[in-house]
Amino acid sequence: MARAIWKGAISFGLVHIPVSLNTAVRSERIDFDWLDKRSMEPVGYKRVNKVTGKDIDKDNIVKGVALEKGRYVVIGEEEIRKARPEATQTIDIFSFVEAGEIPLQQFDTPYYLTPDKRGGKVYALLRETLEKTGKVALATVVLHTRQHLALLRPLEDALVLITLRWPDEVRGIESLELDNSVTAAKVDKRELDMARRLVEDMSGPWAPDEYHDAFRQTIMDLVEEKASKGKVATVAKAEGAEAGKGADILDLTELLKRSLGGKKPAKKPRKAS
Repeated sequence: MARAIWKGAISFGLVHIPVSLNTAVRSERIDFDWLDKRSMEPVGYKRVNKVTGKDIDKDNIVKGVALEKGRYVVIGEEEIRKARPEATQTIDIFSFVEAGEIPLQQFDTPYYLTPDKRGGKVYALLRETLEKTGKVALATVVLHTRQHLALLRPLEDALVLITLRWPDEVRGIESLELDNSVTAAKVDKRELDMARRLVEDMSGPWAPDEYHDAFRQTIMDLVEEKASKGKVATVAKAEGAEAGKGADILDLTELLKRSLGGKKPAKKPRKAS
């Protein structure tokens, strides 16, 4: 079982569900390290002034936000620290919406949620409620010092959390400036019938085991071949960061009634600036 990358609780109304967050995807891209060909030692990045080309000491480096080309506003480390959202260790649900309402281009990264300690029954209750109502839960959560908009939805026996891009990070379809050849196209019925038959002829079941990254496979075959001939250089890799501390969780199944009785207007999230 994969190690949890975050532990906390799902929170809505007065109900808290203790959960762990686990990665649902992994990167299989080829990672080419820079190496000194004379010694096979790793090559790092130098801090260089891009105008003068001279090395610069880290004490002389500040962080700035560009207003326009050549003009920056400098932001200090303490200002950045104060602006970061508080890591509350909770997935705060603020609304429920129809599953089909959220555009696909908003979706970012999926994670699996698993119940911790005595949270199994309430976890199942939320999963079944979402399944029966056809809703997804909208929530905010802080991961790696960044606040995310997210949705929770059922997937078979589990709950999935998918981080969403903030609305101002997504370009609208209108940005494509599609002309009349697309927007007002007159499709011939005969051509449409032929295209439909072609789609039907090429249709089949989803078969993920048959889909492979040909470039990665070619490179990895080459790596294996060279390794079998003793052409190997070992590079030490740093240990990954440990999962965060768990939150204090309350066992609150029966607080559903109290949540309904003292319901307050949902507080919409505001993107951290």
